[in-house]
Amino acid sequence: MFVRNLKEVELTERFVDWGNGTSHRLLTKDDGMGFTVCHTVVRANSEALLEYRNHLEACYCIKGEGEVEDMDGNVFPIRTGDIYVLDKHDRHYLRGGKDQDLILVSIFNPPLTGTERHDLNNKSGSQY
Repeated sequence: MFVRNLKEVELTERFVDWGNGTSHRLLTKDDGMGFTVCHTVVRANSEALLEYRNHLEACYCIKGEGEVEDMDGNVFPIRTGDIYVLDKHDRHYLRGGKDQDLILVSIFNPPLTGTERHDLNNKSGSQY
């Protein structure tokens, strides 16, 4: 058993500024659990086009608000208590709230190595 906290992670390479927010990679591949758990912050008034080609992701909102938009133009508001699931490697827009950050617990399967970074300058979306 082990215990890890956000402040501890911030002192390691497991703390990632991904461009529109931050990700504390609390569990990664090296932990041997078979999945990753992240504390993810999406900054208010930000937008990112994302796609996880090698991972499935579920995100549970623990604070704030934002939205997810699929490639068909369907917009899903996300608020505290909501979960959104990218079960088909879905390409999507992720947006922080108008006046507040969107704070998520993000689960990835298979696990991340922990050092992956988004490329928000890629016009076809950031992928890993």
